[in-house]
Amino acid sequence: MPVVLPHRARPLLAAAAVLAAAALSACAGADEAPPAAAPTASSSTAVADATSSQPPIKGKLRGYTTVQELTEAAELVVRGEVEAAGFRVDEVLRAASGSSVTAGSRITLAGLDRRTADMAQMSTLDAGQVVVLYLAQDSATASFRTLSGDFGVFDVEGAGEGATVSTRSRTMAVTGLRAEDPATAGQGFRTTLGELRAVAAQVK
Repeated sequence: MPVVLPHRARPLLAAAAVLAAAALSACAGADEAPPAAAPTASSSTAVADATSSQPPIKGKLRGYTTVQELTEAAELVVRGEVEAAGFRVDEVLRAASGSSVTAGSRITLAGLDRRTADMAQMSTLDAGQVVVLYLAQDSATASFRTLSGDFGVFDVEGAGEGATVSTRSRTMAVTGLRAEDPATAGQGFRTTLGELRAVAAQVK
């Protein structure tokens, strides 16, 4: 025969049933939580574009310890003046075999490769500066680039054999003419135009 519950027990059973239903609903909601949104094609493209816009770092520049090393490595060593559209050659100290550059020529200077790690430490060549440049040629464009940035740049003051020539940078600079002097590293190097000519004349 059916069991008859006391009148006061009925509300308790009803409350228990409501709590049980709420607990089951919460569990089901947790199991059915929506998955995280996958990255869209547009967001992936934006990330790729930002990455590709930054050129890869290629490495550090080669250092030179003497003027003789620079001269041997250079395809062209010239004295002249930086112009707005290039460089006016007033004197060729040394040129690789087959070079057509002579005094009076105007050559195109290319900027230092932005992918090189030391680029931020390089100076710029501005119109009106009188310099001696140690250059390498880009065969694809026929332009020239200074050897290892500031290593290949010497500022000139004065005229004639006794004109003072000093490295553009104090740290990225040679320490001697034919032999290095480690004691002067980081102090820049100074000599005369006549000495640079003498070294260039000795390099074959």
